[in-house]
Amino acid sequence: MQRRSFLTSAAGLGAAALARPSLAQGQGAHVLRFIPQADLSILDPLNTTAYPTRNHGHLCWDTLYGLDLDFRPQPQLAAGHVVENDGRRWTFTLRVGPTFHDGEKVLARDAVASIRRWMLRDTHGQTLAQRLDEIRALDDRRFEIRLNRPFGPMLDALAKVSSYPCFIYPERFASQDPGRALTEVVGSGPYRFVAEERVSGSHVVYRKFDGYSPASGAVSLTAGPKLAHFERLEWRNIPDPATAAAALQAGEVDWWEQVAPDLRPLLRGDRGLVVERLDVGGLVAMLRPNHLHPPFNDPALRRALWPAIRQADFMTAIMGDNRDLWRDEIGCFPEGSPMASTAGMAALTGPRDSEAARRAVKAAGYRGEKVVMLHPTDVVNNNNLTAVATDMLEKVGMSVESATSDWGTLLQRRSNRNPPAQGGWSALIVLFGGIDLANPGGHPLLRANGEKAWFGWPTSPRLEELRDAWFDAPDLSAQQEIARDIQARFFEDVPFYPLGQYLIDSAWRSTLTGHRRGMALPLNVRRA
Repeated sequence: MQRRSFLTSAAGLGAAALARPSLAQGQGAHVLRFIPQADLSILDPLNTTAYPTRNHGHLCWDTLYGLDLDFRPQPQLAAGHVVENDGRRWTFTLRVGPTFHDGEKVLARDAVASIRRWMLRDTHGQTLAQRLDEIRALDDRRFEIRLNRPFGPMLDALAKVSSYPCFIYPERFASQDPGRALTEVVGSGPYRFVAEERVSGSHVVYRKFDGYSPASGAVSLTAGPKLAHFERLEWRNIPDPATAAAALQAGEVDWWEQVAPDLRPLLRGDRGLVVERLDVGGLVAMLRPNHLHPPFNDPALRRALWPAIRQADFMTAIMGDNRDLWRDEIGCFPEGSPMASTAGMAALTGPRDSEAARRAVKAAGYRGEKVVMLHPTDVVNNNNLTAVATDMLEKVGMSVESATSDWGTLLQRRSNRNPPAQGGWSALIVLFGGIDLANPGGHPLLRANGEKAWFGWPTSPRLEELRDAWFDAPDLSAQQEIARDIQARFFEDVPFYPLGQYLIDSAWRSTLTGHRRGMALPLNVRRA
């Protein structure tokens, strides 16, 4: 089968504002203006873990299952499933009704091709692929997955909300290698991407898809109907927090996804605004070293940094002194995860001593190699965290070069595996939602399978063995025991450094209602 193939970032409103077309009277009722956490620089949700791309994905595509706020999978594109042969045969049936933006029905072969592409990239998917005997379409609405070994978290994997969601693409797109980014957006979600109106670094536009077929059930996290109550959705990229706050107060925009912490009191005092926490899992900050090249290819040197890590320094740099907004003493699993434990935590909770770290770095054989730190200056939290990390590395005697750039340039460079002197890198700050890090199965930065691992590419056969054992654990207690072993090994192999966990609020005009809970997605809201 063949398918048919703003607000200008206003460091000076003035002339830029005059040049922007004003909204016609009444037009605002049909347009939702949203400030995302960062610019949408990559369109393919399987080509990056960046959250602007993930959120863009939930607007334009859909998954077979969604997650509710209790993290229970609920049918989305799927009508249901049957499990047979002691968990080795899964048969899925698609709903009647969903169509892609090009008018073609969502078919079983689209789902099969999409799962195959997703398995090459996602951490859960890679484990599923190792246990897969066959995946095939049975007819237009049914497909089956045959396994050589049970895969208990099947529905959890297919319902992942991020890093990476198993979005269902048309077969012709899903057949492409995930290393080759999609540049055309054809999904079945409630909004259509308007490619011709995209201006990199400035704004992105979506239009309501009238052919959207919503799932039934309650609206919760990514489960239930994803409704577009506005004919037009505009993402206005405004990197400067003060400018973003002013635009929200002036009514130039309707919703700011992530409020800068120091501006919360100002916005809370505005009667025309609501400041509220939608993402209850918060974000975890991590420093990711590149394991391929000196100096961080040496585990002894990686371990040498532990005494210098002061999580409170990182958290206060972005969230201030209000401890209601952040947590320290965070290990490889976030607070709130049933896998969190005290195993090995003395590395982070013992006396902090930069001089001891300096001596350990020297003893590990550090010879002054240049440490190239990727430093995005247009995303406020990443910018501030990177500055603290750079200072910490310099204090322990490392020679640090700050490679400043915008966010989009960083996303491109972090995939470069060459040595730092040849366009590669040594370390970068990573932010992931707590929901992505809650267990070893989905935690992107805990994968230690070398070149198949997330950017930074650590190798640890023991971490991989423990992760595989976690998938086979018979109950929560057994999973928690293995998670303790994983964390103990984590402090030895050091795939990354946890820097703390923090909570972020959104802010919106008080005339907006109906926000989804669990993630700040511009779906289901309407203007009162």
